[in-house]
Amino acid sequence: MTDSVIDLRSDTVTRPTPAMLEAMFQARVGDDVYEEDPTVRALEQEAAARFGLEAGLFCPSGTMTNQIAIKAHTEPLSEVICEQNSHIYLWEVGGIAFHSGASVALLPGNRGRLTAAQVEAAIRPVNVHYPTTSLISLENTHNRGGGSCYALAELEAIAEVARRHQIPLHLDGARIFNALVATGQPAQAYGRLFDTISVCLSKGLGTPVGSVLLGSKQFIQKTKRIRKVMGGGMRQAGYLAAAGLYALEHNVERLADDHRRARQLGTTLAAQSYVAEVLPVETNLVIFRLQDTTPAEQFLARLEQHGIRAASFGPQMIRLVTHLDIDDAMISRVEAVLDAM
Repeated sequence: MTDSVIDLRSDTVTRPTPAMLEAMFQARVGDDVYEEDPTVRALEQEAAARFGLEAGLFCPSGTMTNQIAIKAHTEPLSEVICEQNSHIYLWEVGGIAFHSGASVALLPGNRGRLTAAQVEAAIRPVNVHYPTTSLISLENTHNRGGGSCYALAELEAIAEVARRHQIPLHLDGARIFNALVATGQPAQAYGRLFDTISVCLSKGLGTPVGSVLLGSKQFIQKTKRIRKVMGGGMRQAGYLAAAGLYALEHNVERLADDHRRARQLGTTLAAQSYVAEVLPVETNLVIFRLQDTTPAEQFLARLEQHGIRAASFGPQMIRLVTHLDIDDAMISRVEAVLDAM
């Protein structure tokens, strides 16, 4: 093991930069449960304004913002339409059932992306035997899809279906800024299409903790009680919110560097005989499948011996994630190790 570890397991492993820490130390704070923390208010307003929505709710995690939104949009005996590998279904501990008492309609996507036709076909007709379709949820970028991005035209088509059927549309935008930077799409367009958006600050944007749920003022007011019952009321949370404000100002455009480095890794992996497939690299996630002759556990162990950490992502599947703690020299070192394996 080398002294310097290159951690490519996730973009959640980043640490605050000195400048971000300074912003946190200088934050003006108050009791946020009393709605008296000025820095939290500023973060919620700034995040909402970027997407053209009215209000925001600062929460500890993206899982919480997603689950709060689902709870607020649904009722027991209703159903959420989502892609079968969605984070809200696979990695939120069955929260849809636990918190909301709702069913899930799982649709097979193209690297996580659904079409308007699929969504419309999954909407339940009124029938005493069926749950009522109460929410459509999309994920952009899509984690299991290798950081895949929706085309804006497809999102517009799905939003049209949702509005025609009077069904709310939610976005799990854990890495939405990656999608915006990669595609050049305007954030304001998302506010026009989605009723609610969950934005994670602790992934590509590099904050230590936090996500913001965005929506209308009326909807966000409703969600404050749900956050409270889930245990998510925070006091002097402005120290955390200050990191989010700093990240929105300084860490969005630099995501292009993460994408460039991820593409570089994808190209190197595609040339290796022990790699069977590399998913198209659109943003900062690199997902690849090893040949059966190269057991994933052994591959990960060999990387670890060289001071490189990666994540298992299913049978023979590996995920590498670039982020703000990874620089060009580290990528070169990883490429040299991959070439020598």
